[in-house]
Amino acid sequence: MRPPVTEYLAEVSIRAPVFQASSEGLHRRGRGAPRILGGMSSTALDTTDPDRRRARMAGLEQRWRVVAMLPRQPAVDIVIPVHNDATDLERSVRRLHAYLKREFPFSSRITIADGASTDGTLKIAWRLTGDYPDVRLLRLNESGRGRALAAAWLTSDARVVAQLDCRAPELSGLLSVVAPIISGRTDVSIARRLGGLIKGLRTDVARRLLPTVGNRDWFFDLELLLRAEQAGFRIHVLPAG
Repeated sequence: MRPPVTEYLAEVSIRAPVFQASSEGLHRRGRGAPRILGGMSSTALDTTDPDRRRARMAGLEQRWRVVAMLPRQPAVDIVIPVHNDATDLERSVRRLHAYLKREFPFSSRITIADGASTDGTLKIAWRLTGDYPDVRLLRLNESGRGRALAAAWLTSDARVVAQLDCRAPELSGLLSVVAPIISGRTDVSIARRLGGLIKGLRTDVARRLLPTVGNRDWFFDLELLLRAEQAGFRIHVLPAG
């Protein structure tokens, strides 16, 4: 009998929509190269910390110390890999940004990882980074959805990295994926929703696993989670919904 994660992803890998993105030529307008943290900084606990306040509002008072000790960088970096997604990108990012400000209890950033788009995707992405200071853009020279995710996760300074699809992002499952990682109950979390696959993992886990993942396109998700399982990381699979 196949392990549960393998069985789950065998179905996901067939159904998942195809995105193209890639991993070279990373650019952040006017901000230089992103800083990669080797560990958490020691931040004093205080009642003005926005993550602490939001966690309390979300009914997570018993875990506020975990949240409050996060570095001043965003707690969660949500990556949207795109390739020729000019039709959907602006609507998806604006909808996600509104959701994060209104309902998401943790500090966050949106990263658009564009892999060699040839339509108007890059122009729209640049405009969005101007409209929202907490949106960053990675411009890659090659295609490959997994390549885009790997590049974005490896250059993130957040505590947790996550992924949403662009064409039909399902926002209701995002908090359910991220919260168990923030609270320390799991290392990797995945859910399948109508909008596609949502997944999240600790950034240090991503940095450890990504060099071992050879596929950077169709089967990136499958190989990543198989590697995580083989390495003994805790994997939380949410029921399909």
